[in-house]
Amino acid sequence: MKPLRTAILGCGGFAQRHAQVLKQLGSEVELVACCDRNAWKAQALSGQYSAGRAQVFTHPTEMLDSTDLDILIVCLPPYGHTDEVEQAARRGIHLLVEKPIALTQEKAWQMVEASEQAGIQTQAGFMYRFGEALEYLQGLDTGPIGLFSARYFCNALHAPWWRDKVKSGGQLVEQVIHMFDLMRYLMGEPRTVYAKQANLFHQNTPGYTIEDVSATIVTFANGGLGVVYASNGAIPGQWIKDFKLVAQNLTAEFGDTNQARFFFTAGPEVTTHTLQSGRDLYLAQMQDLIRAIRTGGPTRTPLREGAKSLELVLAARTSAESGTEVRL
Repeated sequence: MKPLRTAILGCGGFAQRHAQVLKQLGSEVELVACCDRNAWKAQALSGQYSAGRAQVFTHPTEMLDSTDLDILIVCLPPYGHTDEVEQAARRGIHLLVEKPIALTQEKAWQMVEASEQAGIQTQAGFMYRFGEALEYLQGLDTGPIGLFSARYFCNALHAPWWRDKVKSGGQLVEQVIHMFDLMRYLMGEPRTVYAKQANLFHQNTPGYTIEDVSATIVTFANGGLGVVYASNGAIPGQWIKDFKLVAQNLTAEFGDTNQARFFFTAGPEVTTHTLQSGRDLYLAQMQDLIRAIRTGGPTRTPLREGAKSLELVLAARTSAESGTEVRL
């Protein structure tokens, strides 16, 4: 079976992780092109992960016109999207697009429409869906989930564009969207969202226009509730992304989607199970896309899922800005 010819668009930090995965996959894929507006970044990625064999480009249209591709991995920052997804879809190129897939609902649904009309396989970059503990949970008879609570704590200035609300959309949109996606994945589509956000710790940091504390409540059709709280003012050097849920027959505490402790509460006595895995979530995500391309089956997280999770965090931001609950 021929290797799937793959290109990476946007050769910053996340591109490194995807390039490592391509290398791990060996003969299944071949990195044939790297594209970045900064040529040196594309050259460095090509040199490190393909011994310089991958062609280097500084414009996506030029790359798409010049290279016969099977897969395009899009690692652009949120503000960097133009029409690269639509161009790739028209050429029949399968896509992995890092989250958030856009900064507006309109743009996100344009991507979805183009990819679905083209009949290509797509994957939005929500790799946490591939955690082994999360998969174990989905095989259980939990009964309805009544409560999901998640936190996302960090303390870093990140890149200048990330601190700019116009370019990143804010911490919820660019970062904490992972936790909202997990909430949707486990509980279904939300009904309403109410959020509060503030910049408490970075008011004197030049160019810092996004929130650094937030709390969001989401309601679901079955009466269940989701709570997500986040901060970029927590412990320096630590990234805490954990969550808990209470269902009719189970309570679960997740350190991440690979590690969790399960409390089975349906019987007369509570029993427990602990699961700890070292699964490479980025690798599992790409393997899922390759499987879908080879077999024609669905991916776990098509771009439509990326658009729906974006819709939820944008609604949370609207709620915080307006001070009102938003109905979805």
